[in-house]
Amino acid sequence: MNNNPSADGGFRTGSLPDYAPLAGAYVPMQQSAQPNYEAGKALSRGTMFPGLDLPFMNLVNQEMEQTPMSEMMAIDFVADELELYLDTHREDREAFELYQCILKLQKEARERMIRLCGPMMQTDQLGMERYAWLDAPWPWELSEKREG
Repeated sequence: MNNNPSADGGFRTGSLPDYAPLAGAYVPMQQSAQPNYEAGKALSRGTMFPGLDLPFMNLVNQEMEQTPMSEMMAIDFVADELELYLDTHREDREAFELYQCILKLQKEARERMIRLCGPMMQTDQLGMERYAWLDAPWPWELSEKREG
């Protein structure tokens, strides 16, 4: 270690002086699940909680065009956000009830997507009459604009 502290504290050379204190991080606990963004906005903002909406360098993603795939992605995102919230707020009944509603929407959106596009995963073929994994359209083709 450096026993002779320089004017810059040694940070430019990558070494710390012996007197350097250890840092302690503090992350405040999220207080509430309310109010929250709707699913499409949550996906574009990167969070469903306005209190956590702190865009990097003040840049914000554009909201995606509404397609069956973007709807499913948004619902999946909200389910993930609620799971993370409930990991630290397991007694929040209102958030858990919202989570139950989102899980139901997630299941319905997935079933709609499978009817529209075919299987999303190989396991979605359970109960199908034939092998349909390679059938078109693929999910990203649903938002393509076509002539004629």
